[in-house]
Amino acid sequence: MLEILHPRRLFFWYLIAFFILILDQFTKQLITGSFNYGDVQDITVYFNLVRVHNYGAAFSFLSEAGGWQRWALSSVAGIVSIGIIIWISRVPDNKHFERLALALILGGALGNLIDRMMLGYVVDFLDFHWSGMHFPAFNVADSCITLGATLLIIDSLCSDDPLSDQINEG
Repeated sequence: MLEILHPRRLFFWYLIAFFILILDQFTKQLITGSFNYGDVQDITVYFNLVRVHNYGAAFSFLSEAGGWQRWALSSVAGIVSIGIIIWISRVPDNKHFERLALALILGGALGNLIDRMMLGYVVDFLDFHWSGMHFPAFNVADSCITLGATLLIIDSLCSDDPLSDQINEG
């Protein structure tokens, strides 16, 4: 039977997600207050601060889709966020790594969801490049989602959960 974590313990993990959401929105406000769309500030030989608007999903996928993607991606992000809120509450008490990964993903998903709902696009501003080739610009929310997903993968590979052992053996 699934146990739901005590509300005081859940608060800590939701607080991490909230902190990520605030950090993401704060950094985006700094960029939108300091940069015009398309502005670039060289920081190092390999890194720039920029202001770009992503109307699509990861790596600007669907950015030219004509507007419907705003609502579709927002709906997906909202449903996934609700699922993660429930998931966090049902993670076994000793699985802090998994709960941290989910909190990172939740905070990032909500940060980008706010942009998409309020602005119609996501503000991206971190631009890494090498030899004239630029990795797609991203933001704090994207970084947290990526880190959280990576932690979930590592956690699942290192898990000593008997159920996952049975699945892998079967």
